[in-house]
Amino acid sequence: MIYPGFLISCVLLALASPAPEAPKPVDLTVHADYLHVAPGEVVRNALIQIRDGKIASVLPGRSAPDGALSAHSIMAGMIDASARVTPGDVAVEQSKEVITNLSVTDSLDFFNPAWDRLARTGVTTTLIAPPDYNVVGGFSVVVKTSGPKRVEARVVTGASILRGAIGELPSAGNSPAFGRPTNFYARRPTTRMGVEWEWRKAFFDAAQSARFPDAEFEGADVLRACLAGDVRIFIQAWTTADIRTAVYLDEEMQAEGYGDLDIVIDAGAEAWKEPAFLVRTGTPVVLPPFPATGRLGERAFMPWDTGRKLTDLGIMIALSAHGETGLKERLSAQAGYAIRGGLTFDEALACVTTTPARLLGVEKQVGAVKSGMDADLVLWNGAPFSATSNIVGVVASGEVVLTPR
Repeated sequence: MIYPGFLISCVLLALASPAPEAPKPVDLTVHADYLHVAPGEVVRNALIQIRDGKIASVLPGRSAPDGALSAHSIMAGMIDASARVTPGDVAVEQSKEVITNLSVTDSLDFFNPAWDRLARTGVTTTLIAPPDYNVVGGFSVVVKTSGPKRVEARVVTGASILRGAIGELPSAGNSPAFGRPTNFYARRPTTRMGVEWEWRKAFFDAAQSARFPDAEFEGADVLRACLAGDVRIFIQAWTTADIRTAVYLDEEMQAEGYGDLDIVIDAGAEAWKEPAFLVRTGTPVVLPPFPATGRLGERAFMPWDTGRKLTDLGIMIALSAHGETGLKERLSAQAGYAIRGGLTFDEALACVTTTPARLLGVEKQVGAVKSGMDADLVLWNGAPFSATSNIVGVVASGEVVLTPR
């Protein structure tokens, strides 16, 4: 038996309860015949709903509604872990060879049209580093290639990444300071050996200053954070000799009990020559753009099957276009060349999405098409990276950068 009082209570409760909240409207809807959610994950007839610059949902098995952007294939926005969009030598402080207290952030010019060109090629996130005129040039920064022209709106919080170089460039232009110096560049280092010495001295001095406070110097705390593995170091090293030097530096610090450096080799064109160094230390590599002749910076040689060789050995690799946007040089073309050199499609996709996201410490925000992640999408009129298909649309942080026609 149901009592009248009970019915009245139910009615009053229903009236007092708030009505179910209506679903929030989406800002943009995108449809893909084939959605590459991440390497090895493909969804057929996927509907991607975007709200507030984020992916709100990914719905499989749906047809394209009216007004939706539509493409044959869609993948996550690409990430270039070595894009070189800086105003040249004015972006680095050369008063000392080891600079740890500055960031390249202060030199970024978001009015530079190079950013828009990058975004339209499907590169939505980049690592920008100081130019390699110093042994250690300061901190790099992860930024979006499109959006408001303000630093705080474009920077992506990720790993702390210090930039340095081993090779010709840090000593280029310096001259031995015999007698009285006559100019700014009458100083060391002037050779590769001198560059290596600067690296070793910096870390040894930083480690010793922890024991002897009177020996503390500006930037020593950053170098000790590197030794503790709290700050990642991207080291440009084109040739096998320079890659070997970087790995030996890490192993020497470990042998001395100072710490374990978290190193990534950037522009490691000749990593294929002596890969055992990288295997035993688990050191990742960012490969430079594939050249038609095989010859690259500092006379390094890189065959097109380099990615295949390193991947077979378990070495983590990412691809870079160094910020180039030409049809044959852009990052999507580098992925195509890597496939031609032996990588599978999913391996090449990882090299321009999930792997660089991990190296930059932003894998929870970019690099895949999943709910809650940034709405960075690349739309293709065919299979991605194929010589017969093109990028026809780009969405960056929920904004349409390139509209499909």
